Amino acid sequence: MLGKFFQKSSNAESDRVPPGQYLAKGFPVLTYGQTPRIIQEQWQLRVWGLAKEKTFSWADFMAMPQHNFTADFHCVTRWSKLDVQWTGVKVTDFMQQVEIDPQAVHIMEHCYGGYTTNISLEDFLREENFFAHTLFGEPLAEEHGGPLRLVVPHLYAWKSAKWINGLEFLNREDFGFWERNGYHKRGEPWAEERYSM
Repeated sequence: MLGKFFQKSSNAESDRVPPGQYLAKGFPVLTYGQTPRIIQEQWQLRVWGLAKEKTFSWADFMAMPQHNFTADFHCVTRWSKLDVQWTGVKVTDFMQQVEIDPQAVHIMEHCYGGYTTNISLEDFLREENFFAHTLFGEPLAEEHGGPLRLVVPHLYAWKSAKWINGLEFLNREDFGFWERNGYHKRGEPWAEERYSM
């Protein structure tokens, strides 16, 4: 199994691969439940909670500054893919259009299909995070979270919510789907924050 789908990192790559991870030869698809089918032009992202409620359309996102990103991607199921190439919108650019209450400290990410995951506002607002609509030069496929997903490179991939359609700003930490089912509340790969204690 290791040789067919995964490989050990070389010495040159070892400083980029967190403990307990193997390099994926492809880009595995892991999804809990059905893959939502979303018509791009009908896609929306709603902001609410401790933020001024606002709904963004696909056209709104495409009108924001677009950037190319290269980031390593780490899945809690022990595979990593290095130098993944994406195109999308920086979280920091998006947040210039969002008014949040000073009491907001956490976010619940909501997705088509009902999936949720939590992230602290501090982790969310990092400069390297982005919303992606393109993967390796192609429109983001449904199985990888298309038409739009969040990418948070410094945390395990379940925090990089596929099919994202909502950000609920909160004044406390709350848990999403995997966090309620035994996964770590933060999910930092280098500390192997895989599961809750």
